Amino acid sequence: MPDPTPDSTFDALVVGAGAGGLFAAARLAHAGYRTLVVERLDKVGGRASTTEIDGFRVNDGAIVIEVGGITEETFAEVGAEFDVRAPAVPVLYRVGSKDLDVTRGGWGLLLSQMTRQGAKLLSGIGAARTDDDALPGEELSTADWVARFSTNDAVQGVFRNMCAAVFAVSSDELPARVFLTYFTRKSAFKRFGFCPDGTIGVWESLAATLPRNGGEIWLSSQVEALHLVDGRITGATVLREGRRVEVGCSVAVSDVGPAATVELLGPDDLPADYREQVRITDRPCSMLALNFASRERLVDAPGMLLFSTSRRLCYVANFTDTCPEMAPPGWNLYVGGSVPKPAVGDFDEAAEIELLTTDLREQVPGFDGARILSTAVMRDGWPPQRAVAGYDLTPQTPIPNLWNVGDGVKEYANGGTTACAETAKIVVDRIRAQFSLRVSAGRPPPA
Repeated sequence: MPDPTPDSTFDALVVGAGAGGLFAAARLAHAGYRTLVVERLDKVGGRASTTEIDGFRVNDGAIVIEVGGITEETFAEVGAEFDVRAPAVPVLYRVGSKDLDVTRGGWGLLLSQMTRQGAKLLSGIGAARTDDDALPGEELSTADWVARFSTNDAVQGVFRNMCAAVFAVSSDELPARVFLTYFTRKSAFKRFGFCPDGTIGVWESLAATLPRNGGEIWLSSQVEALHLVDGRITGATVLREGRRVEVGCSVAVSDVGPAATVELLGPDDLPADYREQVRITDRPCSMLALNFASRERLVDAPGMLLFSTSRRLCYVANFTDTCPEMAPPGWNLYVGGSVPKPAVGDFDEAAEIELLTTDLREQVPGFDGARILSTAVMRDGWPPQRAVAGYDLTPQTPIPNLWNVGDGVKEYANGGTTACAETAKIVVDRIRAQFSLRVSAGRPPPA
């Protein structure tokens, strides 16, 4: 193969412009690494992007962005605009005929409204907050843990739909240890918001920092293979504008998931035990999203509405109360999300769409008169999460200058784009600590 030219030689190659890839690339470029991002789609954001449908900005996957955490911190560090608006009330929980705001009351208020066993459940949650011995083993599901305290259908429903909204699996598929760690030690009742340009807006802002720092993003381009020489990644073959380009790099970061990363290398380039680990943990979740709009305001919740009793519907998000720019004037934009049974493995798409639609008819008065914009089934190669939380690989691969980022290598008990921001910081910190790069194009080495 021909050698890379100076113009196609970079310090860092990032495969994929999803959330994890862009977080990593922005950090690398900000640190002084000449960084190339290669993305096969014609837009950034990956499974957290946005598509315009007749003037409506419809999110392809992730709909909310955390405010005040590592995501916003990353934007501040790299100098990217963070245009995310937090709803006045982020989440309401529908329990019977009441929509509860638990912003201040938290678990105590929520559980006391649903069951007489609320105090027992609250005690179990409280114990998990500070005592590692109170956390159950990985074999106990969240549903089974809740059943120790309450068999109330509404209680089980709220926990089921919390698991679905955060982790894209049902409560009987998520380890209780993961759920309790997340909601007691990480991000319980956290703040989040919507971007007025759709979720793609935050990624476009992050991507704009790359050229300012000497980096590049190649859209509509495909990394066909990563090249391994003497046990290290030296570059890649990229299909760009109908021709193959050889790219050189000193380190590589992949945001296409561990299984796809393995496919970019030869069958003998990784140890058999690592390939087996990837095979075992390659268990993508699934989720459905029905996007709909109405001239009438159908949902009173200004942010997200979660349900205690439903067949499948776990939440409805109301975008236009906070971000009217996401819809044409006079329209309201919503999405209803559900997790199928099972969330991991095969399921009947038509039946699951029907169950979601039936729930929306019952829970959202006026839904039958709404305009259906799209129904997305996220699964297999395009899942809401590439691995069930608690069963992730580590970002490091057996190749010392190749890392994975994103929601297939999450830190324990994290999820979504927040997990992508976290893995990106971990990986970039390790790159900076472990590698003194020979910087391309005569640029001074990064700080």
